[in-house]
Amino acid sequence: MIDLRRLHVLRAVAHYGTVTAAARALHFTPSAASQQIRQLARELGVDLLEPQGRGVRLTAAAKSLLTHADAITARWEEAELELRAGYSAPAGQLRVCGFTTAVSVLLAPMAVRLRERHPRLTVRIQETGVPESFDLLFEGEVDLAVVEVTPRNPPLGDARFDQRPLLDDPYDLVVPADHPLAGHERVDLVEAAHEDWIAPVLDNPCRTHVMSACGAAGFTPNVIHHALDWNVTAHLVAHRLGVALIPRLAQLTPHLPITRVRCTGDPHRKLLICMRQGSLERPAVAAALEELRELAPTAVA
Repeated sequence: MIDLRRLHVLRAVAHYGTVTAAARALHFTPSAASQQIRQLARELGVDLLEPQGRGVRLTAAAKSLLTHADAITARWEEAELELRAGYSAPAGQLRVCGFTTAVSVLLAPMAVRLRERHPRLTVRIQETGVPESFDLLFEGEVDLAVVEVTPRNPPLGDARFDQRPLLDDPYDLVVPADHPLAGHERVDLVEAAHEDWIAPVLDNPCRTHVMSACGAAGFTPNVIHHALDWNVTAHLVAHRLGVALIPRLAQLTPHLPITRVRCTGDPHRKLLICMRQGSLERPAVAAALEELRELAPTAVA
């Protein structure tokens, strides 16, 4: 019979890409993780890892096994829910995570609503980046995550995760209050083609959205300044150091001398609600999903 603990190590290698990274996430030594996979391979009578350069890669047999492993994990979630079917009211602990804006605008008010409506439920919130959110879901450290779509996300068909659309978050052009474009109800981005720009730092997922929106408008922005935080970006705009695209969901420091202007074509980023496959019917997760769907439309109005 397959040792499910060893199967989990193999799943971690597939998720993190290397034995070393998987071992670190599971709090193993690399040699201990490798030993677990070798023992699993002996139990099954197949090779699960093969050399690739200075590292290793999964064999075809390992990839086939992982398909079943993901299904087993989802079925385990369903079995746990079935055993608890008599306890239909949300209770216990719900662990959620999301990127900075999602925590501020969606997860925090969601937690307040859940506390008022389900007093036996405790919500724990963690601020994380998008890749870390999927890692925490995979490791079972959180139950639900709000993430934005990036090229590095797992595909929607990934059997480990249940990823569902939450909202489209439009980008507004943010300019100084006395800028010529500030009086426009809506602006074509090409009208800001010759401006100095403030953009997210290189490894920020939103930088791709900003550059793509400008590219679709027919120009490459002259990026002078880079920022990690949307409020830092807003302050740079307020000091007339450039213009910027900022998501409408981002809550900026009030009373800054800046103006948000809606953009022709409505460039936007997509936000998803993500869970482990099979966990959606858990009462606490279902309640959180319902609250987030109620909050989403007003958050970007």
